[in-house]
Amino acid sequence: MRVLTWFCRITIIFIVLGSIIGGIAAFALYQHFVPQLPDVETLRDTKFQTPLKVLSSDGKLIAEFGEKKRIPVTYEQIPERFVQALQAAEDSRFFEHSGIDIKGLTRAAVQLVSTGRIQSGGSTITMQVAKNFFLSRDRTFERKFNEILLALKIERSLSKPEIFELYVNKIYLGHRSYGIQSAANVYYGKNIDELNLAQLAMIAGLPKAPSAYNPITNPSRALERRNWILGRMKELAFISESEYQEAANSPVTAKYHTTEIELYAPYIAEMVRGELYEQYGEDLYTDGFTVHTTIDSQKQIFANRAVRDGLLSYVKRHGYRGPEKNHNITDLSNAEITQLLKDELMYTDLEPAIVVAIEDKTTKAIKKDGEEITIEWDGLKWAKPFKSVNAYGYDPKKPEDVVALGDVIRVLYVEDHWELSQVPKVQGAMVAMKPQTGAIEALVGGFSFAYNNFNRATQAYRQPGSNFKPFIYAAALENGYTPASVINDAPIVLDSTNMDNSWRPENSGRSFAGPTRLRVGLYRSRNLVSIRLLRALGIGTAIEYLGRFGFDTTKLPHNLSLSLGSADVTPLELITGYAAFANGGYKVTPNFIKKIEDGYGNTVFEANYPTVCSDCSDEQTTKAPRIMDSRANYLLYTILQDVIRRGTATAARVLKRNDLAGKTGTTNDQKDAWFTGYNRELVATAWVGYDQPSTLGKREYGGTAALPLWINFMRDALKDTPEAPVLKPGGIIQLRIDAATGMRASAGSGNTIYEYFSSDKTPGYGASAGYSGGKSTEDIF
Repeated sequence: MRVLTWFCRITIIFIVLGSIIGGIAAFALYQHFVPQLPDVETLRDTKFQTPLKVLSSDGKLIAEFGEKKRIPVTYEQIPERFVQALQAAEDSRFFEHSGIDIKGLTRAAVQLVSTGRIQSGGSTITMQVAKNFFLSRDRTFERKFNEILLALKIERSLSKPEIFELYVNKIYLGHRSYGIQSAANVYYGKNIDELNLAQLAMIAGLPKAPSAYNPITNPSRALERRNWILGRMKELAFISESEYQEAANSPVTAKYHTTEIELYAPYIAEMVRGELYEQYGEDLYTDGFTVHTTIDSQKQIFANRAVRDGLLSYVKRHGYRGPEKNHNITDLSNAEITQLLKDELMYTDLEPAIVVAIEDKTTKAIKKDGEEITIEWDGLKWAKPFKSVNAYGYDPKKPEDVVALGDVIRVLYVEDHWELSQVPKVQGAMVAMKPQTGAIEALVGGFSFAYNNFNRATQAYRQPGSNFKPFIYAAALENGYTPASVINDAPIVLDSTNMDNSWRPENSGRSFAGPTRLRVGLYRSRNLVSIRLLRALGIGTAIEYLGRFGFDTTKLPHNLSLSLGSADVTPLELITGYAAFANGGYKVTPNFIKKIEDGYGNTVFEANYPTVCSDCSDEQTTKAPRIMDSRANYLLYTILQDVIRRGTATAARVLKRNDLAGKTGTTNDQKDAWFTGYNRELVATAWVGYDQPSTLGKREYGGTAALPLWINFMRDALKDTPEAPVLKPGGIIQLRIDAATGMRASAGSGNTIYEYFSSDKTPGYGASAGYSGGKSTEDIF
């Protein structure tokens, strides 16, 4: 009995000593680790790594930039069934415990003692928040102790819903998805509140091991995990037996859903990314910004199609350059042939395919997706062999004249049939702008961003040719000239003291018309009229005037070639100048970002660019400055209307609108082709050329290469819209003049026409040039 009593006393002493020593050790560990713990209050200001989104003005997704797919949700947005499913999967007592689960920790401790390492963490959701936000993933005692202490601190600082919200927005759930909303999008193409019970349980099973329990890559294990969670939900009385049975018998419906790009506008997307990167750096890809652009989704679609079709039409006019490559497909199965296309990209709508059969009047090809298609003769017969931009071979008579077995070709689906096509070597650009605000409503920087991401709309400096002439004529109209002023369209030689280096400019067609009214000189695009006009006006005067429209005067040529468009400008610079013609004479700033929101939906930027408005009483509106006299602006508009009515752009009459005005442009050797045109509501420019400047071909001009792109765009963009001519200001009158002299016609005069004038600049009666600006006859002629 004494021995038993002694043994009990010794045991109690050891227990007490052990408790004291353990308490002291625990206190020492606590004192050691607590000062090193991070401030959990920072969790309230957590910024989740959320990608940048770029949207059109009407909310269509243009692009998403960022490695992690994440869409944070609030606790209130999380379905109750998901909260219960995650409790069943991860932490059934989450809403009862104080941050740690003693039973789970005891189990982890036993594993540590028996094996020497931690096998299961016994972690609560709170402990996982501590680990995910503050700690490494090392399986060490120190990390685990810090995790416990942090969990206790978190529970004292944050509410349970706040902790739950942090957890479900942070966790990685496979396929680059972070957070439950992103996972719902990736696996089911829905929002988390749109999922049924079985799908919610599937998402709840992912945090444990996103790869092992992934319903796409490992559906059998994912199904097993999902049904186990459903069983736990039933045990915990979260769901009924009938709900369990229905959900457990549901098939696995998950499949990979990519971020659905709703509007193809990659050049604008890259402009947005580049603009914001200058300000935000790498944070741009993780801070959840949403950028609302000025892009009109319908106009962008029309511009995409206009550029694509215009460049493909150019290809058809000049012939087929042959296949991209050829493979030996003898004895290959369709699957093996398809595999040959695995690295071939799709450019715009041109799909890669391999020719697998050639018949009497048809060709069969296999596309990258394995589909076999038939190209009828109507889709092949255009492909006469290309020799040069000015020469092509004979029209093909049969499919063998065009393609061979194993050819890698491009095919395009047109309406209800397939056609042979080809990625154009020629390039193009288009910009459409709202002239009252400078807002870019559509922008295409090339045939295909995937093929070449160089943005020709903003980065390509090219000569505009005659597309630039309206600016010279505008300067003249503001410096005493009228549409009836007469300038001599005759040969001219400059710097004649050295005949070997003399400049002998010519008109297109090498013809001369003699004395020509200014209006006619512009709508017929007479080069010699423009040169004489600039010489009389003065280069310095013209360059100062051009600076008003936003052109960099230091980059403009200070010689008479300026009158023929020898300056290097981008399509965006050119259209910004034309916007002033369209809006009545005001300077606007080109812009493409309307609003930027941060990851919490707060507006961090809202555009307030200069605006043309009849009543700018709103103090928040910045009024655009006037840079052109309204009367000179209207006179120029009527002349540029004549470019379409009777000049170099008569093809645009097909649009059957009376409000359109514009100007063609073609540079030397047809290296660049342009057309820019407008009404009061919309201005657009189209450019076609080779990246390395070379001739487009002897029959390619602004009116044949670029104008069709503009027509096709405007046909769609202005469909069902009322005519919107530039408004006629006060001080404009119409007089009858002599068509030959430009002078005011007297009663009984023959060969007369009506002409517009500013009321303070009218011609007199007589037989001399209709000009009252103070220049001598020699200057004009």
